[in-house]
Amino acid sequence: MTAAALTGATAVLLGAAGLAAAGGSGAARTVGGALVLDEGELDFTPRLVDGKLELQIDDRSSGTTVVREPSDVVLHAVQSSLQSTLDPVATALGTTNMDTWQLNGWEAENIFAPEPGWNGSEAEGDTEVSLSGYEGPGDFGMAAYTREMDYADAPAIPYLGSVASVQRTFTLPRDEQRLLPIWQFTKEGVYRLTFTVTSGGSTDTETLAVVVGDDVDPHDVLPGDGSTPTPPTSTSSSPSTSATPTTPTVPAAHVIDNGHLDLAARPVDGSLRFQIKQGTAQDYEWYEPGMVVLHVKPAARRKITAGYEFLGSVGGPVWWLPIQQVDGLVWPGWSTDQFKSSEIDGRVAFRLDAVQGPGALSIFTEGSVGSVTMHAHSGDGLPDSFDLSVPTHRHTVWAFAQEGVYRTTFTVSATLADGRKVSDTETVAWVVGDDVDPSTVNPGEGDEPTATPTATASASASATPTATVSPSASGSVSASAPATDPGSAASGTSGSSSTGGSGTPTSGGLASTGAQVAVIAGIAVLALVVGGGAVFFVRRRRTAQ
Repeated sequence: MTAAALTGATAVLLGAAGLAAAGGSGAARTVGGALVLDEGELDFTPRLVDGKLELQIDDRSSGTTVVREPSDVVLHAVQSSLQSTLDPVATALGTTNMDTWQLNGWEAENIFAPEPGWNGSEAEGDTEVSLSGYEGPGDFGMAAYTREMDYADAPAIPYLGSVASVQRTFTLPRDEQRLLPIWQFTKEGVYRLTFTVTSGGSTDTETLAVVVGDDVDPHDVLPGDGSTPTPPTSTSSSPSTSATPTTPTVPAAHVIDNGHLDLAARPVDGSLRFQIKQGTAQDYEWYEPGMVVLHVKPAARRKITAGYEFLGSVGGPVWWLPIQQVDGLVWPGWSTDQFKSSEIDGRVAFRLDAVQGPGALSIFTEGSVGSVTMHAHSGDGLPDSFDLSVPTHRHTVWAFAQEGVYRTTFTVSATLADGRKVSDTETVAWVVGDDVDPSTVNPGEGDEPTATPTATASASASATPTATVSPSASGSVSASAPATDPGSAASGTSGSSSTGGSGTPTSGGLASTGAQVAVIAGIAVLALVVGGGAVFFVRRRRTAQ
């Protein structure tokens, strides 16, 4: 059955039972009947309904406008909305200048997240908006601070805030069609924001549930003030006659989903081994590539911007691991610093031989004026290779085109000081996004039937170790000033090259740095046959973080 047919059949059956779900951007309804809004434009609009003022949400995330009640939805400030807090905003809201979760922040154009605004044009006159109630694990605030204000050295304008020093009321003008302040949250967790709107002598109060970050699954959160009782879940089914179910074998993989790691050339038993180093320079562990699964969390999902069309269509998604460290994401680098310069004759070569997966993998560095130096790109054929001096520690951008399981096969090779040529070939398993639980994935080579092998490059392509994609005329590379792009995470921390690196990329070298949709299917065949069977809703398992 196609996805369209399944959706249509489910809607008909649920509609007949009076259980049809509302449409829009949310991928699934929670146990409390809420719709999760996790990306796209929406406006909080005070409007007259039957002569009374009501605060409603105009949800435009699906391409058409759907009017919703705030108490029926859960707003999700996704993990990728974590970004650097601008000092004027922190000052205006009385909050920290450390990283915070921000909707409509300066990184909004690069991330998939909700874009909540305020529309005052449907009330009788100006509307007074108050934060009349507040619950949450951290501080909340709304303030305006644009790049133009920054250029003029102007202070941020606070609208609402949970901190005692910040006002709790602002005026939404009648002629304001889309006020777009920054919404800021200082900690992960569940917030409940109660807004009271007053205009023309009429008042309405609504409570909005907001889930910040990925510590809590928004689909498990009750909307509104949280007092809505959970509907009973039908458990009726035919008696089971099957034997005791067998427990599937869990792959013995070490899942790495956060923090620093190096894909390293390491001297072992007088030769060279390709291994993975997890941790910092002072606290680390070594793993064979065939023992680990690297998880690229959903927070890595970004928008493709102009100049990066080699990754896909502008505005489309890409799962991007930037050259800077971003808390909550894995940060893979490259290392030859386990060798001494006296032990290697020349440089160490890293060759990407093959990629199996649902989409292309691109590995590259960026120049200070928007140029991109490509080191490996599976979309136009492999193998691709680059080399590093000894000892060196560097980072690159990793960009995956789609969610799913990837297998990347690398060969690392060098000539030892005594003239012996040594190499090691290993396959690294990756899980991109949360469609697949990384703990269920076999490390190493694997055997996914849907994996797409990378096309083999032509003979001439393999002779050129790197390709250069240059949106500007310059082909220079600078790790100190990456361009604004899908991976320019303002919350990132730049790394630094380890001692011994030359810091000057040569041909094939790297820029120097240091460190749901779930299936919701109505199983209605049984109900039709026996007249009244239960309808089960199955939501994709949320990957444990």
